Amino acid sequence: MHTAKFLTTAPRLEFLPPHAYPEVAFVGRSNAGKSTCINTLTQQKRLAFASKTPGRTQSINLFTLGKQGITDAVLADLPGYGYAAVPKQDKLRWQQVMANYLVSRENLRGVVLLVDPRLGLTELDEILLDVIRPRVEDGLKFLVLLTKADKLTRAEQAKALSIARLQTAGGETRLFSALKRQGVGETAALLWDWTHPADAAPAADAAGPDDDPEPPATP
Repeated sequence: MHTAKFLTTAPRLEFLPPHAYPEVAFVGRSNAGKSTCINTLTQQKRLAFASKTPGRTQSINLFTLGKQGITDAVLADLPGYGYAAVPKQDKLRWQQVMANYLVSRENLRGVVLLVDPRLGLTELDEILLDVIRPRVEDGLKFLVLLTKADKLTRAEQAKALSIARLQTAGGETRLFSALKRQGVGETAALLWDWTHPADAAPAADAAGPDDDPEPPATP
C-alpha cells in the first residue's frame, strides 16, 4: 500500500483512463474519515486530500499501487456525500456519476464503505448498498469500515459492529482507527487479497480485532 501514487482526477466517468488493473473504491459520507483512512493505509500524509469544505470536492481520484513502478492495482477515492452545504443540483449530479461508476466500472473488484460508527449507516449509505447489491451478489467484494473506533468504548464498538452487520445482511464489517492503528494491518491485507486473489495468504484474516498484522506482501 505504501507504493501508492497519484494517477489522475476525473469529474466524470468519461475522463477516467481505461486500464486492466483491479480497482478498489473508497466511498462514504463527508467527514466519515475517508481521506484519513486512505492516507493511513498508504502510510502517506497527504495522498488523499481532505477539502476544508466537506462535500465540495466532486471528482474521482485514482492512485496506482505497485512495486518498482510497475502498477498492479488501483485505488479510487470517491468524493464524500451527504454534506448539506452542497447545492442540490450538484448533489444530484454527483450521485448519478457515482452510481454510474459503481454499476459500470468493469475492473472494479471491491468497495470499502467508510462509516462513522457514532452515526451508523444513514439513508444515503443504504441507497449506496442498494446500488451495488447486484454486483456484490455477482462477486464484488464489499467491506464496511467503522472509522474513528478510538472514540468508542469496547462495549460501544461491539454494539456498532453488531448493528452494521445486521444492516448489511451479514456483510463484512471491521473497526478502524487511524489514531490507534486499529484494523490498519488487517484491512491492508484484505485489500491485497482482493486485488491479488491468486497470491492470497490463507492466514490473512486470522488476526483478532486488536491485532495489527503486516500483510504477507504489499503492492
